[in-house]
Amino acid sequence: MSRRLTFSLVAVAGLLATAPAQSQSPGLVARPQGGVDDARGSIELIDPKILRVCADPSNLPFSNSAGEGFENKLAEFLAKKLGKDIAYSYYPGATGFIRNTLNAHLCDVVMGMPQGDDLVQPTNPYYRTSYAVVYRAGSDLEGLTSLADPRLAQNKRIGLVANTPPGNLLARYRLLAAVKPYPLVVDTRVDAPGADMIHDLESGAIDVAILWGPFAGYHAKKSGGRLKLALLSGDKGARMSFRIAMGVRHSDQEWKRELNRLIAQNQSEIDRLLVDFGVPLIDESDAPIAPAPIASTP
Repeated sequence: MSRRLTFSLVAVAGLLATAPAQSQSPGLVARPQGGVDDARGSIELIDPKILRVCADPSNLPFSNSAGEGFENKLAEFLAKKLGKDIAYSYYPGATGFIRNTLNAHLCDVVMGMPQGDDLVQPTNPYYRTSYAVVYRAGSDLEGLTSLADPRLAQNKRIGLVANTPPGNLLARYRLLAAVKPYPLVVDTRVDAPGADMIHDLESGAIDVAILWGPFAGYHAKKSGGRLKLALLSGDKGARMSFRIAMGVRHSDQEWKRELNRLIAQNQSEIDRLLVDFGVPLIDESDAPIAPAPIASTP
């Protein structure tokens, strides 16, 4: 998954008490709210003609510099709704991402941040999902739905991104000795631990991969039925599910409200976009969400 997003999820879960590759910075226009500064003493600086997006240049299924990720597609959708052009400030999604993009005023929105991460001011969440297990179809792990499944203790190799929430459950079930760890914080321009884990799963080097839901769903969908997944939202003992929002600067109150309006007005279209990329969506009761059908035109 996104290293920036994964690291944020780790922080939110409480498990862990360079220059941009491309930057486009058109002239900013100050937009005071009601003629006064906001609560933090700063006026909002949002480009009135261009939706300026902070993004990772090489981190599918989230984003890449070719515009192929679901966060790219969502940004394009929002830009059209806002009547704006779109531009990106790219930076690898790890330590320093927010500082060198959003807080440097090179862009105005991060498309995916976990609710509760105080590095940014979150909008209302636009999806909720969970960590997931991915396994080979037809293997002896068919039907796996929980890390408590006793089959995992039978000489299985388990892929896990280091220091992510599922590690707590693996420790509880005494499965850490079976783990093949993959690094959490990397430069996504040269390393892709999630894709490496899926490659190892398909080759037989590991028997199960534990990944953030959007990553798991994307690769399972791409596999053409060779891989299956199950969400870990039902496993107790560590938080597995998170709400994902957009992130803006703490000073940008009206901009946040504008994005909240767009999310509320277009939630069905957003759901369909996410599902097209294989993102497994769940509601607050951990039940799967199926996108609302497109209304037929009379």
